[in-house]
Amino acid sequence: MSADAELFPGFAQRSIATSGATIHCVVGGAGPPLLLLHGYPQTHAMWHRVAPALAAGFTVVCADLRGYGDSSKPRTDAAHAPYAKRAMAQDMVEVMDALGFARFRLVGHDRGGRVAHRLCIDHAASVERVAVLDISPTLTMFERTDAAFASAYYHWFFLSQPFDLPERLIGANPLYYLRYKIGAWSAGGASRFDPRALAEYERCFSDETIHAACEDYRAAATIDLEHDRVDRKGGRKVGCPLLALWGARGVVNRLFTPIDDWSAVADDVSGRALDCGHYLAEEAPDETIAELMSFLA
Repeated sequence: MSADAELFPGFAQRSIATSGATIHCVVGGAGPPLLLLHGYPQTHAMWHRVAPALAAGFTVVCADLRGYGDSSKPRTDAAHAPYAKRAMAQDMVEVMDALGFARFRLVGHDRGGRVAHRLCIDHAASVERVAVLDISPTLTMFERTDAAFASAYYHWFFLSQPFDLPERLIGANPLYYLRYKIGAWSAGGASRFDPRALAEYERCFSDETIHAACEDYRAAATIDLEHDRVDRKGGRKVGCPLLALWGARGVVNRLFTPIDDWSAVADDVSGRALDCGHYLAEEAPDETIAELMSFLA
């Protein structure tokens, strides 16, 4: 059973059918619409420490990406197109439209940040402002791959291996893999996380989710790069203001320069590092709230 009632008091659960999936989300607050998108291997539950505060000034929508959480897991194809960020972004535009929001603010962490990037390109008129948490652009990161990046981001290359190698290996002990991944990328280990949120990640980490997440990463290493290269060749950039936040004790801070990286693909970029690891919204919620409220207002 979902812990939404405990993690998001006062929020309503919704299940919204899009043209390609059924998306689970929680909605709460009042004010301008704000969509929050989670990363891997999490669900919308990752926003539980920041969403209630943001709901004081915004109508907050926390959604599970297709393939994750309680959203549906569509069948894939040889090109991994059902798990391309283009398809995931389309889901979210349709979700917000179904809720009555043609234009909204947007925040994405990790995989959700990559969906947010694609959404800003494909649906520029829909996004007023966007914040991306602890990532540099996908194409930039792949093109700078070296031994340090490959070692730190081993999971990009592991999860994108052909079906069904990663599915079988993770499936042999899924909870061990999930806990290891979360703990290793947090500056303080798994102790920094609310046990109820961790229980949600574990509940949703089924065989179906493991496969869908691998398809997400397979798409990132193939069709998503094709889309990004077309954008670069055509000069298509994020036109709305973009805030980049990242963890000062994380891998992105060590290996990349987020402000410079995002400035290459967006016209109006600001941001800074926060004193945490990868999971900003759970490790440094107060700082994250302050930065987002200031930027999104």
